[in-house]
Amino acid sequence: MGMRGQIKFRTIKVSAKGQITLPSDIQKEIGIKKGDEILLIRKGERIILEKPEKLASRIEDEFVDMESLSEMSLRKLWLNKNDEIWNQYLSEDK
Repeated sequence: MGMRGQIKFRTIKVSAKGQITLPSDIQKEIGIKKGDEILLIRKGERIILEKPEKLASRIEDEFVDMESLSEMSLRKLWLNKNDEIWNQYLSEDK
């Protein structure tokens, strides 16, 4: 199995200023260089550090169908002549 699929555990210390240092081997493996931005995601007490471009490319495919599904759902609602809400708007246009 490649490095991508492995889970690694590492203990790092937080400085008095709240700073952490990413181990150099992990920086090299992930491709983090000086000046790069890292996205910090917090949920409850969990913290995930992620390269923004990696996250964006990973979730991009999850939204591909969203637009067409939204259009289809709205079209079904809009074309439903029995829906009272839409009938109100249709009668205002006349």
